[in-house]
Amino acid sequence: MRIQAAVLEGPGQPFRVQEVELQEPQAGEVLVQVKAVGVCHSDWHLVSGATRHPFPCVAGHEGSGVVAATGAGVTKLKVGDPVALNWAPSCGACFYCKAGRPALCAAYIGPIWAGTMLDGTTRLSRDGQPLYHYCGLACHAEYTVVPEVSCVLMPRELPFELSALIGCAVATGVGAVLNTAKVTPGSSVAVFGCGGVGLSAIMGAKVAGAGKIMAIDREEAKQVFALAAGATEFILAKSDVRSAIKELTEDRGVDCAIECVGARSVQELAFDCLRPGGTLVIAGLSPMGEDTNFPAARLVREEKTVMGSYYGTCDAARDFPDYAAKALAGALPLAKMVSRRYPLAQINEAYADMLSGKVARGILILGE
Repeated sequence: MRIQAAVLEGPGQPFRVQEVELQEPQAGEVLVQVKAVGVCHSDWHLVSGATRHPFPCVAGHEGSGVVAATGAGVTKLKVGDPVALNWAPSCGACFYCKAGRPALCAAYIGPIWAGTMLDGTTRLSRDGQPLYHYCGLACHAEYTVVPEVSCVLMPRELPFELSALIGCAVATGVGAVLNTAKVTPGSSVAVFGCGGVGLSAIMGAKVAGAGKIMAIDREEAKQVFALAAGATEFILAKSDVRSAIKELTEDRGVDCAIECVGARSVQELAFDCLRPGGTLVIAGLSPMGEDTNFPAARLVREEKTVMGSYYGTCDAARDFPDYAAKALAGALPLAKMVSRRYPLAQINEAYADMLSGKVARGILILGE
C-alpha cells in the first residue's frame, strides 16, 4: 500500500514527508493505523548523529493507533483494537525475559538496531529500495507494520495521544522511579530535566508518595509544567543547584536523583546532589560513545549507588495497562504533558519547538 511517511535521509537532514510503499504484515505481524506520535528527543538523536542507525529510515517510536490488519499466527489482537507501541519487544524465553527483565531481551536487539523487522527484512521501501524502521516501529507514518509483541492493548476510553506517551516517555520516566529506583514514601527526589521523560518521572515520584519532588531544568518556562506534574519545588539549572537541594534536604542531599537529559555534566551534577547512601538513576539517553566520570572514592566512602534505567526497567505487558489505568483514574495526569499538536506535515516545526523548550510534549496527530 502507498502511504505518507516522514523519511530521514541521514544525520543533519530534515524530515521529508513523502509517499512510500508499505508491504502487508507477514506472519506474527500487525498493520497499525497510526493515530498519534510523541515528539521525543530519541528520534532527534538520529538527526544530530548522537545515535547511529541505517539510513534512509522512518523514525517515530512513541506511537499509538488501531489494528488495521493482522498477519498469520496473530492471536492476541484483532482488527479495531487500540494499541500503544512498545519499542523493546520481548521474546519471553531468553535469559533476561526469564529473569523478569524483558526490557533487556536479547532476542530482538540485532534486528532493531539493524533497522529491520525480526526476520531481517524491511516492510518499507521507496522506489524499490528499502527504508529502515527505527526501533522496529517507524511510526512517523500513516500506517506501520510491527511485530505483534510490539503492540499492547489499551483501554478504548484513553485518548490516543496519551497511549502514545505511555509507549515511551511515561514508561521510561515513571518506570525509572517505580521499577528502577523503587522510590519509597516520604523520600526526597530530584528530577533533572523536565521534558516528557522528566515530567513522567515527577508524576511517578508523586505516585510513589515522595515527600519532596524537586524539578531542575534550564528553561524557566518548564516550571509551569513541572509543578502541574507534581513537583513541590522548581530550580533553574543556571542557579546553584547543589546549594538549593542541600537547603531543601537539611543539608544532606537528595535521597534519589533521576537524570532525564542524557548529558555528562547533568549526570555528574546529579551525583553531587545525592546524600550519602543515595541513588542516582540515569534515564536520559546519552550520545553513543560518551563517558561520564563518577569519582570511585566517593562511591565507596559515601555508599552512593548509580543505576541505569533502560525503558524504565519496564515490562510493557504489565506496565502499559497499569499506567493507562492510573491515567484514567487521575493518578498520572498525562494530559498536562501535551502542550501542542501538529499534523505530520509540520514534523520539522514540532522538533524545533521541542529543542527550543517551548513545549512539554508535542504530539503528531495522524489518523482521524
